[in-house]
Amino acid sequence: MKPVDRHLADILAVVRPLAPMEVELEAALGAVLAEDVVSPVPLPPFDNSAMDGYAVRAADVAGVPVTLPVIEDVPAGDGGLHAIGPGLVTRIMTGAPLPAGADAVVPVEWTDGGTIRVRIDRPAEPGNAIRRAGEDVAAGDTVLPEGTLIGPAQLGILAGVGRRRVTVRPRPRVVVLSTGAELAEPGTPLGHGQIWESNSFMLAAAVREAGAEGFRAGAVTDDPKEFMDRLDAQLIRADAVITSGGVSMGAYEPVKEALAPLGTVTFEKVAMQPGMPQGFGVVGPDRVPIFTLPGNPVSSFVSFVLFVKPALRRMQGLPAEPPSSVRAVSTAPVRSPAGRRSYLRAVLSGAEVSPVRRQGSHQLAALAGANALMVVPEDVTELPEGAEVEVIPL
Repeated sequence: MKPVDRHLADILAVVRPLAPMEVELEAALGAVLAEDVVSPVPLPPFDNSAMDGYAVRAADVAGVPVTLPVIEDVPAGDGGLHAIGPGLVTRIMTGAPLPAGADAVVPVEWTDGGTIRVRIDRPAEPGNAIRRAGEDVAAGDTVLPEGTLIGPAQLGILAGVGRRRVTVRPRPRVVVLSTGAELAEPGTPLGHGQIWESNSFMLAAAVREAGAEGFRAGAVTDDPKEFMDRLDAQLIRADAVITSGGVSMGAYEPVKEALAPLGTVTFEKVAMQPGMPQGFGVVGPDRVPIFTLPGNPVSSFVSFVLFVKPALRRMQGLPAEPPSSVRAVSTAPVRSPAGRRSYLRAVLSGAEVSPVRRQGSHQLAALAGANALMVVPEDVTELPEGAEVEVIPL
């Protein structure tokens, strides 16, 4: 069987970052910058008040209490030219430009709040409550480098340096397709021998959680032609495709029957449990990557964590690597088949990890109650209680 690490390496050797595109700022959330963003101006662009109060000369308020005349108001956004002379003050609002001649701002809380004359009860040192031009960003500074994942704070600085559009690697569009004649859409009555289809909901959600756009294409039966017709119809909007089911060794395996003759998708046994049957390759004239995952829900989800998620990061232009892990102490003994790397559903709590009782690859409720995968290496068949193990947090 093929080692887990080699299967991931083969996938990452094929997957490429998406081509950059320019988008409106509102559409940039979750995308990855494909350019360095430089500020054309200093931030702040001018000296301004950090508080509501009074712009003063610090020397005039050194001896307090002192009462001084208020010559005018300067609100935020005021575009006029203002100045104060010795012994005069200007009432100023947060964000308003500092008048020429002023070298400090006295917060209104240090005064009696007067509008014609104001009594100041505390002295202010030069520079008090003033935001200096360029103290955040100098003109010409790179505020965000290429490769930055754009979140809310990054959107804020993009707008703050005046950008309306930005060049990014977009979030991959991923189509999720389930196979199986036994599958019924949730909310519909179950016929004899049917189950409600869950994999596409789970995998599309995992895609979105990974920073891409997930689209459910529903479920198809075990007819290879129906599968190919549905796949061909979806390729126009797909940067990647995930299928679940139809890749094992039995009869009625529509994914393998439809894709194997193309010669561009390889089906293999990977030395892991759950999730041994795996397939990966490219389809269509645009060579869209396709991940053909096993149909059992836990197998499908574990396969996504190990193989699909790193590939989606590569497509976004982010570092692609195996899922991060921590070390923890097992609270129970565990067993694992020889020659396979096991990923046991578990609950991680602090420095301890507890495997859940039900480890069947079909047992979705046990997966829903887990928050981690306990990793047992290929050359280990059992671990005692108290053993230190590798754990992948979910």
